[in-house]
This record gives sequence, C-alpha cells and structure tokens, in this order.
Amino acid sequence: MAAIVVRNLDDDVQRRLKERAAQNHRSMEAEARAILTSAVSGSGFVRAWLELGATQQGNDLVLPPRSAPRSIDLS
Repeated sequence: MAAIVVRNLDDDVQRRLKERAAQNHRSMEAEARAILTSAVSGSGFVRAWLELGATQQGNDLVLPPRSAPRSIDLS
C-alpha cells in the first residue's frame, strides 16, 4: 500500500473534510481514501453522464402537443 502526504491543505478544506467524515461515520483518513478512490474509479458513469449533458443543449427536443387539463368533479 502506498502512502501520501498532503501539504498546505487549507484550513477550511480540512474542516469540511472532517465534517464529511463525521457524517459518513469515518475517520478523515478513511474519508479522503474514499474520495480519492471514487475520483479515479473505472466506472465513470457520472463523468460520462455529465459530459453527455454538456453536449446537449435541449434545443433539438421535440415536445408533444399539450391539451388543456381535465376537469375534476370534487362533489
């Protein structure tokens, strides 16, 4: 297993990492490990979804015709 040292980490980043770790019931080290693992994971589903979304502007979507809402009898 490799070990890394992160120097000059901003105090606010450390505070938010500590809060996130507490929310996930992990140590800061375990939370950082989870974040790094997720960031380099092979699935890439979210990354691919965001890249696809960035290329789609929605201008070419064909919207079906709409009708007036149906009336509801509440008596």
